[in-house]
Amino acid sequence: MTSTTLRTGGRILVDQLRIQGCDRAFTVPGESFLAVLDALHDTHEIDLVVCRQEGGVAYMADADGKMTGRPGVAFVTRGPGATNASAGVHVAFQDSTPMILFVGDLDRADRDREGFQEIDMAAFFAPIAKWAARIDDARRIPEYVARAWRVATAGRPGPVVLAIPEDMLRDEVEVPDRPPVPPVSETPDPGAIAALFELLKDAAAPVAIVGGADWSPCAAHHFANFAGRHGIPIAAAFRRQDAIANDCRVYAGQLGYGPNPKLQQRVREADLLLVVGARLGEATTDGYKLITPDHPGQLLVHVHPDPNELGHVYHADLPICADMGEFAQMADEWQDPELVRFGSGDEAHAEWLDWSEPKPRDGVALDLGPCVKAMRDALPADTIICNGAGNFSGWWHRYWRYGAAPTQLAPTSGTMGYGPPAAVAASLRFTDRVVVCVAGDGDFLMNGQELATAAARGANLLVILVDNQSYGTIRMHQERDYPTRISGTTLANPDFAALARAYGGWAETVEKTADFAPALARAMEQKGIRLLHCKTDVEVISNATTIGALRARS
Repeated sequence: MTSTTLRTGGRILVDQLRIQGCDRAFTVPGESFLAVLDALHDTHEIDLVVCRQEGGVAYMADADGKMTGRPGVAFVTRGPGATNASAGVHVAFQDSTPMILFVGDLDRADRDREGFQEIDMAAFFAPIAKWAARIDDARRIPEYVARAWRVATAGRPGPVVLAIPEDMLRDEVEVPDRPPVPPVSETPDPGAIAALFELLKDAAAPVAIVGGADWSPCAAHHFANFAGRHGIPIAAAFRRQDAIANDCRVYAGQLGYGPNPKLQQRVREADLLLVVGARLGEATTDGYKLITPDHPGQLLVHVHPDPNELGHVYHADLPICADMGEFAQMADEWQDPELVRFGSGDEAHAEWLDWSEPKPRDGVALDLGPCVKAMRDALPADTIICNGAGNFSGWWHRYWRYGAAPTQLAPTSGTMGYGPPAAVAASLRFTDRVVVCVAGDGDFLMNGQELATAAARGANLLVILVDNQSYGTIRMHQERDYPTRISGTTLANPDFAALARAYGGWAETVEKTADFAPALARAMEQKGIRLLHCKTDVEVISNATTIGALRARS
């Protein structure tokens, strides 16, 4: 499509987004981009989701990017709007999520006077974005948007931030549109695949670690076939548990915080590590100790779509720069009759099945393990679980069994407050699927106001709110390092069930394990916002330990 009609910068911008395939954008409106809002008024192809705080805007855009593989698009205003949204930009950067954040900015003539809410956007966002820039000429909007789309999706995906001055958006100019940006991908070198199979033939205990940049349903399907056929255990990188449907016969569980010790031992004893998509970040590698950057005694095959990631931290014995789907398909279709199937994949899957089966804990009034099991029994396999940061998430990471992606929306960056906005985005993207926000009490109140967005949009979502009246993760570390010296981690909470009802939702309070499954059944009979306020004892500080046990070790 090409246009030479006079258009405002705002109209040109909206037209470019539509051409590139954007069908939804998230915002808190600002006077600095009224021309964009005006253009969206007449464009029914882009659904504008109005949020209640810019942090929720950016988290929703990140979640949408994770689900679609296209850039999640967000609009916020300058100053406090931009700084509020920066947390979501950081999530997208560390999670390798495609995102484009547009920030309305002050008039071009007023730059560098410390005008109203002025921030140097490019300087502010440069450390946490793939590219941060400012559009000063409306004639260049098609160029900038096309480049932003390419940068956000190519190689290791990530966020782009573009400042859009208010007066520039009002300029009327003639400029041709840019065509849709086609995807680019790196085809794997057949010689590298052959070398991989030679390494597998010499290996005694290989382990695969998967999930991350450029992961796709194609990659998931073919890699599961490849690993299953050859008996290679598959470990998911931190919060990438839906990279492979967990019923895969060689799925071995997740790495990160609170993994199965038997899986960790398998990784330590592996003579060949096949890492596909993952960066091998701090959480996945337990502080770069489970797998060290030089990994003596282990060979590392690192497959990643971005050549800059290969060798960035970890020495790779066989680096392969490739599209994840194309690599997995080539590995799946590769024929090598000399490669004998490993038995360790089936063994690792059996160990994970046992590890992920909750065992009741005596003396616990509300035991979250059986609650997760009740959810597994009641909810479909394609349920989308959304959560932020906190020890509460460990019960779901350990005991929930994730289906094929997207079924897990959780930040690898460990940010709090991600669950409610992500659940809103998921409920709008997949209206026919069950969406569950799992949140802690401290976590929920970071962005719980986005229930107003859910209510306004008629979204269907279930909130499981775990309330132990504490910032539980910090309390756990506090008890480990400074036992009995509680400082700054105790919370005084509202009646969360009453709060959900105030948003027009349905809610119940649950205080006993036996009451959870019936309450869940009643919740699933409802529409709209449903919330189960689960009151737990802070003594049971995680799925693996208690405060008493931590104090006993000191």
